[in-house]
Amino acid sequence: MSGGEGDEGDADAPTSHRVRVRGIYSTALTQSLLDAGHDVVQASPPIRRRFDADLPAADHDASVETTEDRQGVGVAGDPAAVDALRDHLHGIGLDALAWDDPTPLGAVFDGVVSTTLGSGAVVDLGEAGEGFLPFDNADGYVGEDDTLRVQVLDPAAPWEDDRPLLDTRVRAMAGLATLVPGREGVRVSGADDADARELAGMTDLLSVDVPDGWGIEWSRDARDAGMDALGDALSRAAEYARTLDSTLSQSEGEPGRLAAPTAGAWVWFGRECRFALDAVRREVTTTMPGHHRTKAASRVASSGVDLAEALCSFDGGGTGDGDDDNEMDFPFGVVTDQFGPVEGDRIAIGHGKPDGRLIVLGRGEVTDRDSDGSITVERQMSAGGTYDALDARREAGDVATTTFREGRWWYPTVYRDSDGDRKGTYVNVCTPVEVFPETVRYVDLHVDVVKHGDGRVERVDDDELDAAVERGELSEELAQKARNVATALERAL
Repeated sequence: MSGGEGDEGDADAPTSHRVRVRGIYSTALTQSLLDAGHDVVQASPPIRRRFDADLPAADHDASVETTEDRQGVGVAGDPAAVDALRDHLHGIGLDALAWDDPTPLGAVFDGVVSTTLGSGAVVDLGEAGEGFLPFDNADGYVGEDDTLRVQVLDPAAPWEDDRPLLDTRVRAMAGLATLVPGREGVRVSGADDADARELAGMTDLLSVDVPDGWGIEWSRDARDAGMDALGDALSRAAEYARTLDSTLSQSEGEPGRLAAPTAGAWVWFGRECRFALDAVRREVTTTMPGHHRTKAASRVASSGVDLAEALCSFDGGGTGDGDDDNEMDFPFGVVTDQFGPVEGDRIAIGHGKPDGRLIVLGRGEVTDRDSDGSITVERQMSAGGTYDALDARREAGDVATTTFREGRWWYPTVYRDSDGDRKGTYVNVCTPVEVFPETVRYVDLHVDVVKHGDGRVERVDDDELDAAVERGELSEELAQKARNVATALERAL
């Protein structure tokens, strides 16, 4: 369902969609989406105060919400709207990465329980992967190898160490309105009897054909919505219910997706994206240098940014380009003094992959921190195997010393044996490094440069970079940046 058409006579005019935006990127994304011709609806009170624009309390075609770890956003809703928003958000910065969600909100699967844990069951969903079914969400006893029909209640970003949350009770979810099979009448989530009676009366006035056998449940936000918004939401829910009706009548089969009334996508924002969003936000309201970079670090840091911007004014601001001297406008030292990491802390290396996965390479001790935005991390290595591409054995007593510089498109790791002799140096090419309080974060761009113990320099994994571009995981522009960085490193080493 789209919120409007392009200008008549212009077949190439983009379609406008109605978008609900939530989270730490809301101000910048609201401005960006308005500039792109979309309609932002159901805006929060702070957003309504900041914008001199019509932000109606209408139903939304799709939502854009910040992920739990603040690293990016999830998009959910009408498939056409999700496709358009995914492409728009992917264009925020060079280091943005985007993926379609194989388990979007509301999707229904036949699944098989692969294992049970203390609080629930892991369910095999076929090609879409796995989901987690809490026992409280199951209708009856659940054991290994049971075949179940489940619905996605809460999707999970590909980089999060989590599975989508499932329920065996299938419903038609459409934001403000949800239809529940086997239920009669009208209910309002979290509302008192007076609110429920008022909404029930308003529902009777809506000319929406709700399928037989489905009861109506309004969300809390529905109490503040107008008749048009309620009607749109209920119409969408009724449409989803009709889609699901045929699904529910089928017998359970092999693991796999049966229906997906809505679509989903995930967009990860790298460091350049966060600074680009700073610049957009600065057009609207007071924005400190590194606003989104600092807010992405932790919830406590996010509150600190709000306080600083409420008390101070900020002129100018860094570009976010790690090679620009103006980057010192981002107060790296102040931020890390307050929130970490500092010397003596232990920090994880969050090695993102272009397919969306996040691999933790291990944890090490911060042994040094420089004013240029660099930290040094040491890890004690265990014996076994060899170091990737270095042709050197991994032995007890080895030490890996890694230097991360905020904003740099690469970082080196030097491997030494127990006597301090160098075994080799591995330089990883990646999206600009971000040094968060508990994790160094980036996405690996496959191509790397190594310097062997004998001084020989070798470039590796260009073929993996090319394959990632062919699979659509990386843009050609981002891949070319990685190749250029690798070439410069070859010359420097």
